[in-house]
Amino acid sequence: MKLRLSRRRCGNTPDPALASEDQAVVDAFRSMLAALRTPQPWAPGCAQDIAVRVGPFVERARPRPGDDHGPDLIAIALQHPDTPHATACLHGHQLGYTNKGWLRCETATILGVWNPAYTPLTHAAAGLDLPDSVGMKPAHYGVHVEARRGDGTGHTLLRLGPYTQTWLADRDADRLNTELEGRAATAIPGFTITAHGAPFDFHGHERYADPYEADVVALLAAAVEDGERGTRTG
Repeated sequence: MKLRLSRRRCGNTPDPALASEDQAVVDAFRSMLAALRTPQPWAPGCAQDIAVRVGPFVERARPRPGDDHGPDLIAIALQHPDTPHATACLHGHQLGYTNKGWLRCETATILGVWNPAYTPLTHAAAGLDLPDSVGMKPAHYGVHVEARRGDGTGHTLLRLGPYTQTWLADRDADRLNTELEGRAATAIPGFTITAHGAPFDFHGHERYADPYEADVVALLAAAVEDGERGTRTG
């Protein structure tokens, strides 16, 4: 009896029948499958770009610092998969990536830490615009005006929001701090007052003043007056 030797190639060995361009496609496909089978786990607060499901696609997303610790929801911004390359900004704008702003992302939709092998699964790789609805609500912003003692204790004098763009919240926070300049430590005896941006708390929305319905400086003045009156009568 003659034995017939079988010549099998290792799965990672390039196929000599494939052109180099085709082999690159095959290798990319294998890398994508491997990344899908064993994604690098994401953990709250890991400060790395992540891969999230958007319908049948997978997209790159950047968690918002300080708002990426929630067990169920975090705030993210969708990114063009070629970020940070120079052309990614232009292509991202053309395809709608930069128009979404910050979004509330359910952690159940996170595949894991972003891996470039996921790029073929993105809208960008398919030459498609991001849909108007990506299944995520906007992650709005707020401004908190805090009165703090020297030991760090204190309370919130005023909450403003929601803002739909972070630069609007930052603008009003800067405006209020400018208004407080020179008297932040004396407006309410024993407290230092500062304004800063913060994630908008949807669960406590009734505690916020709408910054578009009144002058934020007037709201600040009223809040400081109430706070000062409280220290006199407390």
